[in-house]
Formats: sequence, structure tokens, C-alpha cells
Amino acid sequence: MKIKFLCAVAALGMTSVSDVAFADTAPAAPTPEFAITGSAAIVSQYRFRGLSQSDNKPAVQASFTVTDKSGFYLSTWGSSASANNSPINIGGTEIDVYGGYSHTFATSGVTADGGVYGYIYPGAVAGNYYEIYGDLSKSYGPITGKVGVNFAPAQNVFNFNFTSSARSNTYVYGELSFVPTSLPAFTVHSHLGHTGGGFDYGKQYLDYVVGASYKWKSLTLDLSGVGTNISSANVNTGFGCVGNAGCINFFHRPAKTVAVLSLTASF
Repeated sequence: MKIKFLCAVAALGMTSVSDVAFADTAPAAPTPEFAITGSAAIVSQYRFRGLSQSDNKPAVQASFTVTDKSGFYLSTWGSSASANNSPINIGGTEIDVYGGYSHTFATSGVTADGGVYGYIYPGAVAGNYYEIYGDLSKSYGPITGKVGVNFAPAQNVFNFNFTSSARSNTYVYGELSFVPTSLPAFTVHSHLGHTGGGFDYGKQYLDYVVGASYKWKSLTLDLSGVGTNISSANVNTGFGCVGNAGCINFFHRPAKTVAVLSLTASF
């Protein structure tokens, strides 16, 4: 579960508030051409699509987003990450840069969002790659639903996944969240995704998230269960660990279901 989607959600939801000395006579301030938001977070571990990217250890993360009033946005997101002697070695740092366009259709209330997402690993440049993404979301009272797809076309990163010979990857997902009208600071959220292609982890797999968050002023505390349907048997065959319990445990550890605690400050 990456919590990367926090950047895009903040960009879509921003409004401008002006301080007016005489609200009954002064004209409304014009909408700014650009708006800037950001966040900083501490997480008990960094999980992306169900798999630990920080060797099951705590991580620090930050984001920055610039949004044009027309709906275009540009964001960057970064996290500490796993490095040597970990099952998923991405060089110790991940920096993501992405941009796109979001628009809400007034008649239907559906929000469409799409763009290009780049993943950069300064300590493991062979793992750099990009995806094309798109999603649709809509709220029904206190419930919001979202479906989306991320597609990574053929690129060099797929030369280094020894568990799959595929030259592209498709990730599809759905999300549901619920905000009680009597407690608007509280959110219950869920996510279900499927990875298929060059980013298989021993096999095509499902990842899931079920959690709850509470927002107080600019702080959000979240506790979520995060995991996959990858079993030790999948690792046993997919990673060539047949009969080697130590090898199986090593590669299966990032895929096990865990509780992830995070504290995020937004501005």
C-alpha cells in the first residue's frame, strides 16, 4: 500500500480561503493560479502494493505538489527504503516524480485523473521505471469509490526480474472509503489490487489494505493491515528456494500481512 496516493488526493481537494476585513462589501478574492501542498510522514514500514520496500523497518517520507487551477498538477514524493542484504533492494532511497490532469464532471460528480508516474532509485538506477496511470472516483454521501489502472510499458527494469519473463506490467485496483457524518475527522478505508506482468513476486498476486485514520488539524494518524496473498509455496518455487527454509523465510517476509502505523503532517 503505498501511501503515495496522499499527494494526488491533497492536490484534488484544495481550495483557497481569503481574509477579508469587510466581507459584506469587499469583492471575493480571485482563485490563485497555483496552489502548493505538501506532507511529511513517519511510518512503521513502507509498503508498496503489499510488499515491504523498507525491509520491514520504519521509514520517513515527504511530498510536494503544485496544482494549477485548470486541473494540471506536478508532484514529487520521497521515502527512505531498503538497501543491501534485504529481499527487495532499491538502494536506500526512492524519489517519485509524477504529473497529470484531474477533472470533476459536474453533472455526474465523477472525477477523472490521469498522468505519468516515474520511480527513481538513486542507489539502484537499474530499477528506475515509469508508469502511465488513470483512475475514476465518485462519492455517494459518506462513501467514496475509486477504480484505477497503472501500466508500465516495456523498459529496461524488466531485464532484472528473475521471477517473470514479461516485458510490461499492469496493476489494477479498487478502493472504498467511508467518512461518518457524525465524525468527519475519522475515515475507514480499504484497497484491493492485482499485479500481473514483469513485477510479479513469484507469481501474479493480490495486495490489500484495510485501515482507519483520524485527522486532527494538520496531523493524520493511520493504522492499517497491509498484505498479499503470496504464500511461502509461491516463494519456494518462484525464487528457487526449494527445500531451503531460510531462503523461503527471507523472501516471504516482505509479503506477509502486517499492521502499519503512520503519522502524517500536511501543509
